[in-house]
Amino acid sequence: MKRIFVYLAVMMITGCLGMPETVKPVKEFELARYQGTWYEIARLDHSFEEGLEQVYAEYIPLEKEGVAVINRGYDPLKKEWQQANGKAFFVGHADIAHLQVSFFGPFYSSYVIFELDKQDYQYAFVSGPTLDYLWLLARTPTVEQEVIDKFVAQSKQRGFDTEQLIYVKH
Repeated sequence: MKRIFVYLAVMMITGCLGMPETVKPVKEFELARYQGTWYEIARLDHSFEEGLEQVYAEYIPLEKEGVAVINRGYDPLKKEWQQANGKAFFVGHADIAHLQVSFFGPFYSSYVIFELDKQDYQYAFVSGPTLDYLWLLARTPTVEQEVIDKFVAQSKQRGFDTEQLIYVKH
């Protein structure tokens, strides 16, 4: 019985590290180039971001490995900034863009970059563990329509419900 409890506990903690079958992480990923500020351009909405505007994330190197993650967004109803602090580490190899991110202690979830401007690291398409989690991030608060169109087309092709996308006000 004890083994079953341990197995279930491990599954609960690590169970969100997968990714949708249609999503494959970028290879030849360079975390040092990804660090810094990224603005949220579009997302599938969730309770932890509901109603937030001007959303952005900062990725800051940790001493030993991984990155600190600081997500901020402005709540126009409360007229205040919301912030969540977390940390992220690679699930496998450090050159494959599949990370595990945690904002709640030992509970991690997948952060999968499935498309990236590899030349300049100016935009990234990010998935979570299921087709319910999707973000378009960019180094600037706005992007060319061509990037948005590419994001929508690739996301739709992978099975995301692009009709539900929210475009973030900055």
